[in-house]
Amino acid sequence: MKKILALALSLCSFTTISNHSLPAPVSVTAPDARTASYMAVYEELRLDEYGLRRDVFEYALKGLQKMPSIRPVISIADLSQPSSNKRLYIIDLAKRKLLFNTYVAHGRNSGELNALNFSNKNSSYQSSLGFYQTMQTYQGKHGLSLKLKGLEKGFNDNAYDRAIVIHGADYVCEDFIRRTGRLGRSQGCPAIPNDLTPTIIEAIKGGTCLFLYHPSQQYLKMSSFLS
Repeated sequence: MKKILALALSLCSFTTISNHSLPAPVSVTAPDARTASYMAVYEELRLDEYGLRRDVFEYALKGLQKMPSIRPVISIADLSQPSSNKRLYIIDLAKRKLLFNTYVAHGRNSGELNALNFSNKNSSYQSSLGFYQTMQTYQGKHGLSLKLKGLEKGFNDNAYDRAIVIHGADYVCEDFIRRTGRLGRSQGCPAIPNDLTPTIIEAIKGGTCLFLYHPSQQYLKMSSFLS
């Protein structure tokens, strides 16, 4: 009986130690070699000093993993920041260079200073969150513009039909901020400063990634690119 009791105690002790020593299950997909290399860009470029949080940058890279044919230039519009901030970051990951840090507008029905509401519906005049692929350029009512393909079903896949594009706007400038305390707002497009439009579009046209971020729990939980 003593031998049986000792064996039982030994087994209990082993079970307890094993449970504490095993790591918790990890659901996050490990980055590929390319993405792991890009992770270091955040520190190298000191992107925190420009107001870009590390978690937002890492979300962008996580989505980029699902776009293997994309050129390694990524644009991040951080809509968690007010429109009076320079919240658009365009980064050449291969050359490890911050190409642009400038202003970007959100949709008029998304909010005033801060974007709070988002939609994928026609005539909502709201911004749509998620990952986009840049397409070809064209000349429209705003001059040189860049078509976008929304890649996330239910969040931005209606962007092409909504004519959500990158274009310049005179309400995206510091003078407008001085007069109103915020940027002007678009009909849902990520509008950028007129004077930078040609060079920005040239840098990102034809197959790069654009990520419109906001800490919306619905988006973060439901995004197929981040899950």
